[in-house]
Amino acid sequence: MSWTRGRRIRKSCARRNRCLLAGRESESRQKKKKTKQQQNATLSVSAPQLCADDADKERKEKKYRPDEPIVRGIFQIGKKSHNVVLTATRVTWTPIQPETPTADHDVKRQEEYVELKDVFAVKVKRRRSAGQQTGGTLLGITLFQCKKKGLKLKEHAIHLNNLSEDHCEIWFKSLKEILSGFKNRPKSLKVFVNPISHKKEAYQIYLDEVAPLFKLADIEADVTITKRKGHALSILKDCSLEEHDGVVCVGGDGFVAEVAHGLLLRAQMDAGRDTDSIFTPVQAALPLGIIPAGSTNVVACSRIRRGMTAALHIIMGHHQPVDVCSFSSMGRLLRFGFSAMFGFGGRTLALAERHRWMPPSQRREFALIKTLANLKPEDCELSFITSHGAEDQIKAERSRDGEDICEHGSWQTRQGLYLNISIMAIPCLCSTAPRGLAPNTRLNNGSMALIAVGNTSRSEFIKHLKRYNSTTNQFGFSFIETQTVKAVKLRPHSQGRCADDVSENEECNTKTMPIISSEGTYPWNIDADLLEVPSELLIRVHPQLLTLFGADMEEAEEAPVKCSCI
Repeated sequence: MSWTRGRRIRKSCARRNRCLLAGRESESRQKKKKTKQQQNATLSVSAPQLCADDADKERKEKKYRPDEPIVRGIFQIGKKSHNVVLTATRVTWTPIQPETPTADHDVKRQEEYVELKDVFAVKVKRRRSAGQQTGGTLLGITLFQCKKKGLKLKEHAIHLNNLSEDHCEIWFKSLKEILSGFKNRPKSLKVFVNPISHKKEAYQIYLDEVAPLFKLADIEADVTITKRKGHALSILKDCSLEEHDGVVCVGGDGFVAEVAHGLLLRAQMDAGRDTDSIFTPVQAALPLGIIPAGSTNVVACSRIRRGMTAALHIIMGHHQPVDVCSFSSMGRLLRFGFSAMFGFGGRTLALAERHRWMPPSQRREFALIKTLANLKPEDCELSFITSHGAEDQIKAERSRDGEDICEHGSWQTRQGLYLNISIMAIPCLCSTAPRGLAPNTRLNNGSMALIAVGNTSRSEFIKHLKRYNSTTNQFGFSFIETQTVKAVKLRPHSQGRCADDVSENEECNTKTMPIISSEGTYPWNIDADLLEVPSELLIRVHPQLLTLFGADMEEAEEAPVKCSCI
């Protein structure tokens, strides 16, 4: 009995040991299995992030060739699935063809692409309910392309649909990194808006056409709505511009001239230039963007006319160097500008400014008709230095190092009676003059167009004005002289007086009697802004002194509006 009992005890112990060992092995296996599951779970959760991090690290360490794939994926574009490939220069997509026994294998796959240099934004596309600001159902990503149609630029959206958060995140990061590499594209802008421009609709034009595009392109805009004339100038003279990549103005020619003058004046102050002397100016530190929103837009039309097109030029970082004129009297800088008119052009603007109480269109028409009715010549001494094209371009480069451009060349002088004298560094395109008020000049050819209209009858002068709106040469008259110049001096002679605001029954003593204003100053139309000068005015051109956002224009776009530039 004892032996049997002992044997039974030994078997029970062995069984218990085997059970304990099996339990331990099972527990060990379960622990290993659990650990492995946790590792797999960790890998499955963090794999996309790890892939994204590895991809980011690889992109930072490796410079891809233009045609080397960075990311591949399948997206739905339209109603079809496409194989999409991202390289350093473009996104290419090819429709996925179903492989069936009856499929035609010789059908060429239609490949489409978009160049990344034409893409200005990428966004994650989500479906949100009304009032929902964040979150929402993921739909994919959207590329915003800048498409050119003739002279206009338009926004075009390309939707790449995919419901995978991780997949879209990798593509979004990759695209954002490439787009951030375009150095000319601004990230921060200082924006000035003239609220009284274009029937007081300039700010609404900015809100409707420009601000949404800036927000889409992740551009920070510091907006100032000016309260008075000269407000933008005073801000530009004192504010810090280091944090901005450009300055934008929304308004007409007068406002554009004020902002351009302020930007250039600030550059001279920072460079320590003495503006009370004849000096060689330095270039502006920041480019200027112009959103046309005024009654006269000849500066904007010489580049582009529509607000959306102008905004897209700014977003894409398209730069256009432009020549600028300096206007000095008695050795003192008065202002910077693009164009000037003396005589008929100046007196028309002066008369319009004295009737600001009238609606803009009526005011311009009234001033034009009244000035034509009282058309009188100016007795002037006109001096100029002619330009010699490429030779002057080389000398202009030297002038930036301190040489005065007026030192190269001799002065030629004319004296006589002139109805109008125009000096323009840009073509001044507009709807009234589709070929430009100065069609023989360009934005950055280092010269100005001098157009001197001598004394003639009113009917002949009107014929000259009408030709601006036709294909006939507006300068094909014996009383008109045109020159390509780099410097102009104009000295009016005050021989007699005839007020601009004479009544209809009053007439001057003689048809050829020159006129001056009652204050003893002479009105100049400088970029549609009135400047009264008491004596000789020196005008010099400074090649490529300012950079504008935009492109050179060969002809104005069609527009139903009229301008009052002449």
